[in-house]
Amino acid sequence: MESEMSPKAKAEYNLGDAEADQGIGQIDHVKHYGIWSCQRRPTCANLWLYKSDNDLLLDYNWTNNSSVSFIGSLATAASLAELASMFPTAGGQYHFISKMAPLRIVKGLSWVVGWITTFGWIAVAASAPFLSGTMIQGLLVLNYDNYAFQRWHGTLIYWAILVISAIVNIQGSRVLPVVENLSLGFHVVAFIIVFVVICVVSPTKHVPEFVFVDTINNSGWENNGIAWCVGMLSSCYVLVGYDAAIHLCEEMKDPRTDIPLAMVGAVLINGTMGFGFLVAILFCMGDLKSALDTTTGYPIIEIFYNITGSSRSATALCSTIVIMAGLASIPLLTSASRMVWVLARDKALPATTWLSKMDERRQIPTIAVAVTSFLLGLLGLINLGSTSAFNAIVSLAVFGLEISYLIPLCFLLYQRMVFPDSITPGPWSMGRYGIGVNVLSICFLVFTCIFLLFPPYQPLTAANMNYACLVFGSVCIFSGVYWLFKGRWVYEGPVLPDFENL
Repeated sequence: MESEMSPKAKAEYNLGDAEADQGIGQIDHVKHYGIWSCQRRPTCANLWLYKSDNDLLLDYNWTNNSSVSFIGSLATAASLAELASMFPTAGGQYHFISKMAPLRIVKGLSWVVGWITTFGWIAVAASAPFLSGTMIQGLLVLNYDNYAFQRWHGTLIYWAILVISAIVNIQGSRVLPVVENLSLGFHVVAFIIVFVVICVVSPTKHVPEFVFVDTINNSGWENNGIAWCVGMLSSCYVLVGYDAAIHLCEEMKDPRTDIPLAMVGAVLINGTMGFGFLVAILFCMGDLKSALDTTTGYPIIEIFYNITGSSRSATALCSTIVIMAGLASIPLLTSASRMVWVLARDKALPATTWLSKMDERRQIPTIAVAVTSFLLGLLGLINLGSTSAFNAIVSLAVFGLEISYLIPLCFLLYQRMVFPDSITPGPWSMGRYGIGVNVLSICFLVFTCIFLLFPPYQPLTAANMNYACLVFGSVCIFSGVYWLFKGRWVYEGPVLPDFENL
């Protein structure tokens, strides 16, 4: 459908307005990020190994929901990549809103999306150090019979990893891209080593029906359909976070082309590796019941032990997970802190003058890094009261980010269908396939968001409930109250760079 945008409609939307694109321009950053260093974030942060850890805890049809997740995530990444190619700005999703939504609702809607995106990234940044810390505990259980598993031990390790990540972000900011490139290499090499070891060493092999057909429901949900849908959480988490590169675009030399390649490439690499690893684990895992009944807290630890028959070998294999999760904590904190900084720069957070300060010597938002680290530390307190703390943090991360993806993509689809001539594509464009890909992405996001806040297990107790609803609701209430009493008076909408000069 070809349609000219009327003068009235043009006035209603902030599209194609050169003056509106000028804003105050970008803050000068050192341009030290490229495709590979940005691709490191979603690829290594959302570990392929998390897939095996948590699918086995709930036990649905593993390979089927992984396939659905991969297709939906790829469609979403491609759709967001198109927006990023048109509007490369560190604010990402909530800046897209300012260019795609009607002007009369831009201010309020961009506020909502900005808060959701920032909160989602804070939750994502909490997931990797939490995985690393609690898996260290699991390895202690495996190797030392007299070790008493206490949740507060894991919280202390989590905090220690956060402190190290903050120090590296602040003191080693100039070498971060190099570290991330090396980490990406380690990620791929570790995958190959672990994959080969489990396939060669495993004394038992399951039949293909067990891997690709059988559905085992250990979640407590009586309805297998609901159980399958709730099981999408781990599949979605493995692939979410592909917007990480967007939030570093002001530190990239060629964001219009590098961002889309990093986003789509991350989903392709991580999806392929994750699915391959999952299939290998399911064929070689051995006894399912022993993995589910493990006292380590992580089935993958027990699976590696069953495969190798040695606690030392299992520890060596699991150490790759611990190392990758620890390394992933560093770039995740970087992306989360940049979202805090850019939202403060747009006067959408309390203490904006303080939070939006740039360290002139290091050319990074040092205060935003410190405050983000503190907020991540508070999220770790969930572990003290819930046995499903990791699931709650992951639910928060995936739900927050997927909502932030969904809203701008709905407006992109509307513009495509009603005012196609109003869209000026960037170097990355899906052309005539755009509408179909956008529809697929939106359907996937709506479907998964419905079930992300469901409790993972039944019957529901205070210890295993999904606290994501409570935390997300609290953030929304605080955001709404702050908007009513101050935000609406000081927040003028996103400050956009000059896209023509990027």
